[in-house]
Amino acid sequence: MKQLVFLPGLAADAVMWQDQLAAMPAHLHAVVSDVHSRHASLPDMARRLLYEHEGELILCGASMGGMLAMELVRQAPQRVKALALLGTSARPETDAMRTLREAAITLFQQGSIDDVLQANLPLAFHPSRSEDLMLRQSYLDFVRRAGARQLIRQNRAVMARADARLHLAAVDCPTLVMCGDSDQLTPPECSREIAQLIKGAKFVMLRQCGHMLTMERPAEVNAALLQWLAAQRLL
Repeated sequence: MKQLVFLPGLAADAVMWQDQLAAMPAHLHAVVSDVHSRHASLPDMARRLLYEHEGELILCGASMGGMLAMELVRQAPQRVKALALLGTSARPETDAMRTLREAAITLFQQGSIDDVLQANLPLAFHPSRSEDLMLRQSYLDFVRRAGARQLIRQNRAVMARADARLHLAAVDCPTLVMCGDSDQLTPPECSREIAQLIKGAKFVMLRQCGHMLTMERPAEVNAALLQWLAAQRLL
């Protein structure tokens, strides 16, 4: 039995996948994993997920969840039967981003979560969504629910990630790579690079869309996912 497992981004939870969960057919047994909230490194998250979910997996990861999906397919390629990578990067952490994350971690340790959130909120969404107060509040709410401890731990996990590009050429399962055309956190070039490295990968870019594509453009994301799953005869 195949199971579809959604992997949230940093500090996110099932809310970021709620529209996709509602659109998936029941026989795929779709679930949202929370291993990213319980373990301190991407390799440890991957090992725990493989233990908790037996059998063949269809993985759909966004942002940090995409990084986790790439680690999962590295650890257990025989278990991963299809792979969807949304708004993510296979590259290791840059020095510039590491400096920004370390500064954010210091603020989290000081209890200044909202200062960081408000500064980074414009990076999460396309400018056209700046007046969508419900969308922005939903994002802020799940990051606040994660809390300082998870924010610190997950940022450190992302900072320590390996260069996934080194093993992507070995991926031989059907792969969908999707991104927003205005993603400022993982620019489209990162997704194009992944699609070029994985043989036969399908690349989809959503117009007028930022980093949080599952929440910004749920209908388009769902349509692309369902079309791709149908093409792989997984529906």
